[in-house]
Amino acid sequence: MKAPLAISLAALALAAPCISYADVTANLGVVSDYRFRGVSQTHEKAALQGGVDYSNPNGFYAGAWLSTITWVKDFTGKGSTEVDLYGGYKNAFAGGDWNYDVGAITYIYPGKGAAVPTILANPNTTELYGALGYKWLTVKYSHTVSSNFVGWYGGPAYNQDTKGSGYLEANATYDLGNGWGLTGHVGHQKVKNSVTTAAALDASYTDWKLGVTKDVGFGVVGLAYSDTDATGACSNPFPAAAASSYCWGKNKNASDYKDVAGGQLVLSFLKSF
Repeated sequence: MKAPLAISLAALALAAPCISYADVTANLGVVSDYRFRGVSQTHEKAALQGGVDYSNPNGFYAGAWLSTITWVKDFTGKGSTEVDLYGGYKNAFAGGDWNYDVGAITYIYPGKGAAVPTILANPNTTELYGALGYKWLTVKYSHTVSSNFVGWYGGPAYNQDTKGSGYLEANATYDLGNGWGLTGHVGHQKVKNSVTTAAALDASYTDWKLGVTKDVGFGVVGLAYSDTDATGACSNPFPAAAASSYCWGKNKNASDYKDVAGGQLVLSFLKSF
């Protein structure tokens, strides 16, 4: 899930004759573990990623981003790809030191299969977001407007929608010079209607990340430590009580359980065109 009014690729293609090459950028990357808001989407395995972005001088932008994943297939669904479609408007003010960004993003999981009542809701999710930045620091809030947030059901019986879930985050990117940079992040994910039961703990949590990047000329290498405060038991076999909401297994959630919200070092490489 790329953390950045969803737009269709078809509409972007139709607009292509009016777009100069300079307005379009692309990127390809690989990560040792794809983490979305601190939670592994690949069962702590590597992922391939890539995207394309269009930006207009007047501030409007749109784009698409893809990544390999495993969590939908590991749980009860199907598919091994995530596709993010997003668009919005951003601009700077006060001499360029301040900036803002508003828009929407849709996370799509092709071939996801049917929802499983009380277990896995439709994982396709749409969020509206707004961000305010000052120099190297940005604060952003994302709000779920689809029926459910990335497959979560809420309520004691796991039968309530999770529309209205929200994510508040602060991100820092500081240029150290000579191609080096520092990155920092802290965020809190509130899963609407999620509650603690005898079986599992509330799915809401706080995550943080601290890392360093280096531009090596042909791309940017990064190393970051990511962690969360999500608590609860995780073992093999699955805990009988007080399990972490992020104790996820493989083979249709029947084996190889891991705490996918635990601390992890993540190595990345990104090439932009």
